[in-house]
Amino acid sequence: MSRLQRTDFYAHSTERSDKADWQSLADHLSAVGELAAQKAAVFGGQDLARVEGLLHDLGKYTDEFQQRLEGSSQRVDHATHGAVMAVERYGPLGHLLAYAIAGHHAGLANGRDSGERTSLKDRLRKELPQLLPHWEREIELLQALTPPAGFRPATERGAFQLAFLGRMLFSCLVDADYLDTEAFYLRKDKGLEGRDQRFPSLPALRERLDHYLGRFTADSKVNRIRAGILQHVRERAGLEPGLFSLNVPTGGGKTLATLAFALDHAIAHGLRRVIVVIPFTSIVEQNAAVFREALGELGEAAVLEHHSAFVDDDKSSGTRESRDKLRLAMENWEAPIVVTTSVQLFESLYANRGSRCRKLHNIAGSVVVLDEAQTLPLKLLMPCVAAMDELALNYRTSLVLCTATQPALKKDEGFANGLENVCELAPEPEDLQRQLERVRVEYRGPLTDEELVAELAGSEQVLCIVNSRRHARSLYQSISHLPGARHLTTLMCARHRSAALKAIRQRLQNGEPCRLIATSLIEAGVDVDFPTVYRAEAGLDSVTQAAGRCNREGKRPLAQSNVYVFAVASDWPTPPDVEQFAGAARSVFRRYENPLSLAAIRDYFRELYWIKGKEQLGADMLKMVEEGRLEGIPYEKLAKEFRMIDSAMLPVIIPYDEEAQKALRQLQWAESCGGLARRLQPYLVQLPERALRALRETGAVQPVRPELFGEQFMELVNGDLYHDEYGLDWDEPTFISAEKSVM
Repeated sequence: MSRLQRTDFYAHSTERSDKADWQSLADHLSAVGELAAQKAAVFGGQDLARVEGLLHDLGKYTDEFQQRLEGSSQRVDHATHGAVMAVERYGPLGHLLAYAIAGHHAGLANGRDSGERTSLKDRLRKELPQLLPHWEREIELLQALTPPAGFRPATERGAFQLAFLGRMLFSCLVDADYLDTEAFYLRKDKGLEGRDQRFPSLPALRERLDHYLGRFTADSKVNRIRAGILQHVRERAGLEPGLFSLNVPTGGGKTLATLAFALDHAIAHGLRRVIVVIPFTSIVEQNAAVFREALGELGEAAVLEHHSAFVDDDKSSGTRESRDKLRLAMENWEAPIVVTTSVQLFESLYANRGSRCRKLHNIAGSVVVLDEAQTLPLKLLMPCVAAMDELALNYRTSLVLCTATQPALKKDEGFANGLENVCELAPEPEDLQRQLERVRVEYRGPLTDEELVAELAGSEQVLCIVNSRRHARSLYQSISHLPGARHLTTLMCARHRSAALKAIRQRLQNGEPCRLIATSLIEAGVDVDFPTVYRAEAGLDSVTQAAGRCNREGKRPLAQSNVYVFAVASDWPTPPDVEQFAGAARSVFRRYENPLSLAAIRDYFRELYWIKGKEQLGADMLKMVEEGRLEGIPYEKLAKEFRMIDSAMLPVIIPYDEEAQKALRQLQWAESCGGLARRLQPYLVQLPERALRALRETGAVQPVRPELFGEQFMELVNGDLYHDEYGLDWDEPTFISAEKSVM
C-alpha cells in the first residue's frame, strides 16, 4: 500500500490478518495521553504529560512501522519523531519532554554525551522514516505549554529541578503506556477491562488501626510514654504537608505512631498513600508484618512489601486475588501502604530505566516515612537531601524523618543547601530522651580479645557487637565453651538467624545464661533485651542502636544497664569505612558526659559532615546536573553513579532445611523460576564476589541448571562448610581476605 492510500494506522497488532481487533494508533495515543495526564495531575503537570502521551508513538505514523506490524522484520525507531516534534513545537519545555518521549522504551539518555544509549542530542539529529501527515488529523496538540501550576523554583538548583520534573513526567508516560498496552491485550486475551486497581481506602485502614491500638493499655512507665507519643503525633496530623521529623529514642513506639500519623495526615490533606522506607530488608519484612497484624484482613490487601527478598508464592498469607493485585502494584506502587527499602526508593529517584522509574509519580501526593534516616550513605547524602526537599516543595509529598539519632540535615544546622521548615512531631524530644533513658554508656578504650572474653565470661547475659563477620566468629569460638554462648551473623541464612533469635529470646526471658556475639545486623530493629552490651568502636548512630538492645523495656535500674564502647585489638582493625564514623564518635565521648544526648548527636553529625566535606557527600552529582543545564541533563550517568551499595555481593543458596531442599529439587525441573526464587530468598547468604569465586573454584558452590538459569542460582553443595553455630565458613586465604571487612 502506498503512502497516500494508507488510511488506518495501528499501535499494536494481533494474529488476525484482517486487523479487526488491532489497536488504533489514535486510540492508543489518546488513551496514553489522558492516563499520563491523570497521573501527573497530582503535581500540576497534566498538560505536559498529556502532550508527551500524544507524541510518544508519533513515529508509528510511518509506512515502515505499519509494515513491521504487518510482518516486516525491519527495526523502526518510532519514538524519536515525537521527541523532535516536542522540541519544534514547545521550545525548552518540549526539550524536557523529548527526553521522556525518546526514552520511553530504552530509558532516559544523557542530553549530550552518549553512554550505552545514544544521546538525546544525536537522536534529535537522526535520519528518520518519513512521517506521514495523517497524524495531524488524528491528534490535537495544545498550542503552548507552561510549567506545572504552583511550581516553586529554587534558584540554587534550577537544572536539578528540571531534571527531576523530567523524570517524574517520564514515570507518568511509561506507566500510562504500560497500562494501556496491558489493557489492550487483557481485553483481547481474557475479555477483561484492564487490571483491578481497587484497594482498601485509607479511612477504612485507619478505622482498623484505631481498633487495634485501642487494645493496648498503659500498664508500665514505658507504655505510658509510648501512648503519650502516639497521642501527640496524631494531634499534629492536621499540619500542612511538608517536612517533618520524629525524634524519639529507641523503644518509643515509632513504628505504629508513624503509621497512625501518616494515615491521619493523608486523610486530612487528600494524600494518596503511605510509603514507609527502611534501610534494611530484614526490618522491611518485620514492619510489614506489624502493619498487616495491626490492619487485620485489610492489611493483607493493602500492604505492599517491595524489596529484593520479598517472598510471594502460594504459601504467602492472604487470598490469591490479593496477592496477584499486590504483585502487579509492585510495578508502580499503587497500593495504599508501601513498605520498601531506602535503596529501592532513592535509586529509583535517580534511575533512568522505565522499569525503575515507573512508580515515581505515585510518590507524589503521598506521605513518605524515612525510618532510620541517619543510615543514608554519606557519599550520596546531598543528592538524597535534594530529592527529599524537591518532593516536599513541588510534589505534594510529606516526608517524615524518623530516627532516634536525627542527622543534622537542616540548613540552620550548617548543612549546605539543607532542609528548611522541618516540623518536629514528637513532644519535647529532650524531655522524652530523659524519660526513656535506660542505659549508661561508657567509653572503655582499647580491649584485647583476651580481656573482652574475660569480661564476657563474667556476665550471665551479655551482647557483644563487632564490625566484621570474621571477628565475630573468632570471638564466638573463644567463648563457645561458656554456658549460653550464641552467635549471630549474616553468614547465616535468614531462616537460620530467625531460629537462632527465637532461642536467644527464650533464654533471655527464662533468665538463663545468654552470651551473644553478633555483627551490626543485631542493631537493625531486632527486638532483644540484654542487661549489658559491648560495642566495638563505630559511629554514634550505631552505638545508639546498640544501646537500644540494652534494657529495652526499661525494667532494670539504670545502674545495672550498661553499654561499653571499646577499641578493638590490632588483629581486627576497624574497617576503613567505619573509622571516620568512629573518629567523630570518639570526639563526642571526650566532650559529653551523656554521649547519647540530642546535643551530642547533633555535634556528631556536624563533625562527620565537616570531615567528609561537600565533595564526599555527593555534591559533584548535583554540580554535574547544574552544569549540564536543560540540553545536557546526564540521566544515564546519574543512574550509573547513584549506587547506594558499593561492593558487589552475590548470593549463595544454603540447603538449610527440608523446605530449601524441596525448592531446590523443584528448581531442577521447573520451566520458570519466579515463585521458586522467592521461596529460596530466606536461604541466601550474601558473599563478596571474590569469596564466591574462591568457593566456586573448589567445587563447594555450583550453579543450579546453568544451561537454563546461568549462574542465577548458586548452591552450596559442600555441607561441611556450613555450621549450626556460625553459618558459612571456610579457612582458605582468598575467602578469609574477602570476608575480613564485611560487616
